[in-house]
Amino acid sequence: MKNFVNNFYKNQALFYKIFLFIVTAFLIVYLLPKGGKFKYEITKGKPWQYENLYAPFDFAILKSDAEIVKEKLQINTNHIPYYTVNGNVLDQVKSKVPEQLKKTFTDSILKRKGRLLSDFIEKALDDIYEYGVLLEAKPGDVNKLVYLKRGNEAFEVNYDKLLLQDEIRPYLNVQINQSSLSSLKPELLEFFYNTIKPNVTYDAKLTQKELDSKLGSISYTRGSIERGTIIISKGEIVEGETLDILTSLKSEYESQVWSDSSYNWILFGYSILVCLALLMLLLFIRRNRRDIFDNNVKVSFIFFNIFLMVFLTTLVVNFEAKYVYIVPLCILPLTLKAFFDSRLGLFTHVITVLILGFVVPNSYEYMFLQIIAGIVTILTVSELYKRANLFISVGQITFIYILVYFAFTIIQEGNIQDLNSEMFLTFILGGLATLFVQPLIYIYEKLFGLVSDMSLLELSDTNSKLLKELAEKAPGTFHHSLNVANLAEAAANEIGANAMLARVGALYHDIGKMENPTYFSENQTSSVNSHDELSPAESAEVIIDHVIHGIEIARKNNLPDRVIDFIRTHHGTSLVYFFYMKEKEMNDKVSTLDFRYPGPIPFSKETAILMMCDSVEAASKSLKEPTAAKIDDFVERIINKQMDEAQFLNANITFKEIQLIKKILKQKLKNIFHLRIEYPE
Repeated sequence: MKNFVNNFYKNQALFYKIFLFIVTAFLIVYLLPKGGKFKYEITKGKPWQYENLYAPFDFAILKSDAEIVKEKLQINTNHIPYYTVNGNVLDQVKSKVPEQLKKTFTDSILKRKGRLLSDFIEKALDDIYEYGVLLEAKPGDVNKLVYLKRGNEAFEVNYDKLLLQDEIRPYLNVQINQSSLSSLKPELLEFFYNTIKPNVTYDAKLTQKELDSKLGSISYTRGSIERGTIIISKGEIVEGETLDILTSLKSEYESQVWSDSSYNWILFGYSILVCLALLMLLLFIRRNRRDIFDNNVKVSFIFFNIFLMVFLTTLVVNFEAKYVYIVPLCILPLTLKAFFDSRLGLFTHVITVLILGFVVPNSYEYMFLQIIAGIVTILTVSELYKRANLFISVGQITFIYILVYFAFTIIQEGNIQDLNSEMFLTFILGGLATLFVQPLIYIYEKLFGLVSDMSLLELSDTNSKLLKELAEKAPGTFHHSLNVANLAEAAANEIGANAMLARVGALYHDIGKMENPTYFSENQTSSVNSHDELSPAESAEVIIDHVIHGIEIARKNNLPDRVIDFIRTHHGTSLVYFFYMKEKEMNDKVSTLDFRYPGPIPFSKETAILMMCDSVEAASKSLKEPTAAKIDDFVERIINKQMDEAQFLNANITFKEIQLIKKILKQKLKNIFHLRIEYPE
C-alpha cells in the first residue's frame, strides 16, 4: 500500500494527464452525433469514384428544400379564407324596422305608402343580407373564392358577393331610383343608414387552422427506392435526380434508429477516432514542446480550448447547420499562438478540425476551408498585441473564407448564379467574432495564470513600479538592462524568436541587484569598492545571490513564470571567473562549485539570447579603444566560450541562429561605440 501511494505521488502528473485525456475524449464523444456515418462523400457535378451503389434498404426520396418552399408558397397563395356570418344580426335589424320607420317617415307618408315602403325595405334587406355585409375589406381576398360559414355549414362564394358598408349606398341609390319611391330617397337612405349593421367577419383562427392543417399534410418525399435497386454506377456524374436519391439515402442512413448493439459500436468507433486524434496531439507536445507537456495547467488549457470549439460548433449545428461558420474557429490558433507558438497552434487547430468533421455537414468542404483559414491565421498574425495587425488578419481570414466558398460553389454548381449571399454574411460575422480573441486572452490569463504578448507589452513599460524602483536603487543596472533589452529584441527579431518576451526578460533579469546595488560595478559611483572588505568567496556569494534575490522579488511582485525563467537562467551554470581566480591565487584546492551559478541553463531561444546579450553588453564596458576587428573578436570569444561550456545545450537553438545573433551583436556594438571610417586630415 505504501509503495502504491509513493508511486501515485511520484507519477501524479502523468495520472492527471490520463484523467484529463479520458474526460476530454468522453465529453467530445458525448457531443458527437450518434447516428451512423455515411461512408461515401457526395460531390455534386463530379463522377462517382466508388463502386456501383445499390440501395441497402427501402427508402423514400426526399424533396429538396426548394420544392418544399414552392409547395408551401402555392398552398398559401391558393388557400381559401373563412368568413363567419352572424345569423342574429338580420333578425335584430328586421325587428327594429317598424320603430325606425316611425322615426324616419311622417304619419301621412306611412298611411299613404306604408305597405309599399315595407315591401321595398324587406326586399332590399333580403338582397343586402343574402350573402352578408362586411365591416371592412381584407386585402388580398378580392376576386377570390371565400368560405362563408353559417352555423356549422360552410360554402364557397365569390368575395365580391359580400357587400362592404361603403358599397351599400351606391347599391341603394340604384334600387331606389328604379322604384316608385324615388321621391323618398333621402328618407330611405337615412333609414337604411340607421338600420343596417355588418354581419360578416373574417375568421382568422379558423383560416389559420385550415392553413396549418394543409401545410402539415405536405409530403416531404416523392417516390421511393426499393432495396437492391441500383442508385449510381461508377463514373456516373452526381447530379439531378441521382443527387437527390443519394442525399435521401445519406439522410435516411444517418437518421436510422439504431439498436443498442449498433449504438454501442458507433460509440466505440467514435471513441477510438477521438482518442487517436487527442493522443497524436499529446505525443506532438511531448516530443516537441516538453516544457508544455510537463505543465499540467498548459495541457489542461489546450484540451479545454479544443472542447470549447467542439461544444460551440455542435451547439450551432444542432440549432441551424448553415450558420456553422459563425463559430470563430480561428480563435483557437490565435490563442495558442499568443500563449505558446505558431506550430503548436496550427497542429492543435488541425486536430480540432478533424474532430469537427464528424459534426458538420459537407465535412470535406468545411475541413478544407477551416484548415486553410487556420494556416492564414498563423502566417498573418505576427504581433497580436498590435490591434492593427489583428484587424488586418481578420480581414484576410474573412476574405479566404469567401474565396474558398466561391470556388467550391463554382465546382459544385458550374455557375455563380447559385451563390448564397447569406453565406457571405455568415463569414463576415464569423470574422468579426474572431476579434473577441483579445478579451478572451485576458480572461484566460486570469483563469489559467498564463502570459500572452499583450501582458508582456504592459510589463515592458519602464514606468512600471518595479522598473522605476530598479532605476532609483540601481541606476547603473537599470541602464544596463535597457541596453540588453535593445540587443535581445534585435537578436530575437533576426532569428524569428519572440522579441517581446526577450525584451521583457532582459528588462527584469537583474532586478535582484536592488538588494545590494553597490556590489555591482555598474552602480559604483566612487573609487571605493564594496568587495575590498570581503573575501573572494564572499564576493562570489553576493554576486551569485542576485539571481536568488531576483526570483524572490519577481514572485513578490507577481511577475509571470515566463519572465522569472530569464532571471533564473541568464547566467546558467557559468563561473564567477574573476573572484574564482582571486581565490585560486590564495588556495590551489578551491572548488569551482563554490564559484558557479546554480543554473539552470537556458531552455529556450529567448533565454539563450538573453545570456549572450547580457554577457556581451556587460563585458563591452571593459573594451578600450574599440575597433571593428576588436569588437568582432570580442563577441566571438564570449559566445564561443558559452558554447564550449554547453550553456545552450537545452535551448533548441541552432548554430546558424547563433551566428546570426553574433552578427547582430557586432553590428549593434559598433553603433554604440560610434565607430566610423577614419578620414585623412
